Amino acid sequence: MAVGRSAALKIDWAKIGTSLGLKGQTATALAAFKKRNDDIRRKVQLLSDSPQTVDFASYRSQLKNTAVVDEIENHFKQFKPKTYDVGRQIKAIEAFEAQAIKSAQETKGAVDAELKDLEKTLTNIEEARPFEDLTVDEVVAARPDIDERTSQLVSKGRWQVPGYKEKFGDLSVL
Repeated sequence: MAVGRSAALKIDWAKIGTSLGLKGQTATALAAFKKRNDDIRRKVQLLSDSPQTVDFASYRSQLKNTAVVDEIENHFKQFKPKTYDVGRQIKAIEAFEAQAIKSAQETKGAVDAELKDLEKTLTNIEEARPFEDLTVDEVVAARPDIDERTSQLVSKGRWQVPGYKEKFGDLSVL
């Protein structure tokens, strides 16, 4: 048990979340687990610091009815603390740990995929030619919806793009 206590005291909770980059449900679950750990550690410390012996002789000298003290002392001596099987709690902790690892791996996979996508986008931006150097065919090849929209406007007899004058002004005066 002493090895378990020393290991538990060495955990740097703040570093776990930041070093693993935990977010969302995983970070919330870890924070809740840390809170439960701190609460239980505080209760154990409080109980271990409290006095565990009872001076029955002192009570006999102060009370007139010593039979009550004798009866309580008898019950106290016969008392045996109940032992609990912690296997269920350990299984719950292991299940929580497995879920946390699974969630962390999913998060890592999602972050890695996002990073690859962002690196690809950055490479495209860095290698892209200036807009002024592009031809109409290259723009249409990259965005076919522009060609479709233009064809639609021309087929309806509209030669101006809606909102163009409001945004750029009327150049017909020049």
